[in-house]
Amino acid sequence: ADTVGAVCAYLNLPAGASTSTVESKTNFFRAVRSGSARAVARPLHAGGTFVVVQTDVYDADGRPAGQTTQTQAVLAPRKG
Repeated sequence: ADTVGAVCAYLNLPAGASTSTVESKTNFFRAVRSGSARAVARPLHAGGTFVVVQTDVYDADGRPAGQTTQTQAVLAPRKG
């Protein structure tokens, strides 16, 4: 969830900017003991200062396994 959320944040940055996680909260709903897990991220807010991303994790049967909400700071490109 952390990696998928970071990629979603990165894809919603202004040109040349980078990002850093400010806050991350995860709720776990069920264990994924076998098979695969699928993560789906979407931006809840993509502003000039912060990007907020929600990532939902599902088990192989499509049941919700967890949800992560991340706040990512938008870092301006370094000059020089």
